Amino acid sequence: MQRINILQEVDIFQDLSESQLERIAQICQERVCQIGEVIFEENTASDELYIIANGMVDIRVDPSILGVPSPTGPTTITTLRRGQTFGEVALVDQGLRSASARCAANNTRLLVINRDDLISLCEQDFQMGYVLMRNIAADLSFKIRSTDLMVREQLLWRPGRGS
Repeated sequence: MQRINILQEVDIFQDLSESQLERIAQICQERVCQIGEVIFEENTASDELYIIANGMVDIRVDPSILGVPSPTGPTTITTLRRGQTFGEVALVDQGLRSASARCAANNTRLLVINRDDLISLCEQDFQMGYVLMRNIAADLSFKIRSTDLMVREQLLWRPGRGS
């Protein structure tokens, strides 16, 4: 499948023209991963956005990084599939990764976009940059709200309380 067809399915590229998507497709690199392969580790430098072209990726957190003992080790907080993105925060602040990403299916194909390449495109086409950053903000907002609900559920859940 062509890169542009994949990009058309991705929420953060919604409302971009075909020519804008073509320019983004040109800066994409492809990466194929196998099940269990670590794409990136929590608490490491970030400068890439990932798009799942096919396959699945687990997003995992390790409580021990915060000094919280965890007998089970890292925990999968979500599994992402075709058309979903991860690593968006790297586009905003280049901070440390807040979670790890691990391949959850053989032959998972990713499109990888380097932050500097995408920022350069946005600087060349301000309208595209505005739409893209608006969509990234909406995507991150949705993820923050989902995480907030998950945290609330964990805080409110008590053993023996109903089913």
